[in-house]
Amino acid sequence: MTRTNNRNISKHNLMQYPLLGIHHVTAVTAHANDNVRFYNKILGMRLVKKTVNQDDASAYHLFYADAKGSPGSDLTFFDWAHSPVQRHGNNSISEVSLRVGSALSMKFWTARLTENKIPHNSNVEYDSRSSLVFQDPEGQRLRLIDDGGVGTSYPWDASSVPAEHQIRGLGPVS
Repeated sequence: MTRTNNRNISKHNLMQYPLLGIHHVTAVTAHANDNVRFYNKILGMRLVKKTVNQDDASAYHLFYADAKGSPGSDLTFFDWAHSPVQRHGNNSISEVSLRVGSALSMKFWTARLTENKIPHNSNVEYDSRSSLVFQDPEGQRLRLIDDGGVGTSYPWDASSVPAEHQIRGLGPVS
């Protein structure tokens, strides 16, 4: 038995939860309202939870994910109004990929970003997959990538994006 946080957890129990990929990515926003507008309204991601940052009770912690809040679909933001504008450089996460299910979804997203006046580069190949590169309003680099519909997804009924084109979860992070 391994003793952790005053609870006994057997090695067998730990093996029931194998690491299958990235659980979540956390970034910073200086503009929580604009962040919600972009990720919830334009990208159609579900705002799963808005809570207080456990390390800084003066800030919110925003959680976006699929309908179930599944591991691997969580993109979260700490709301620190004093944060400077995004500076791209070394020793940081430079790009977060979000998976969509098909080539048809990539066409949908190209049109949606164009309609919302979000600059983007479409038809960028990434690891032999079609992708679409853009930034959020604060300069967070994002990439939509066609995952071919592999694996389970949990579309959110109240999304502004049709179920077949919704973001399915996190992809590669650079």
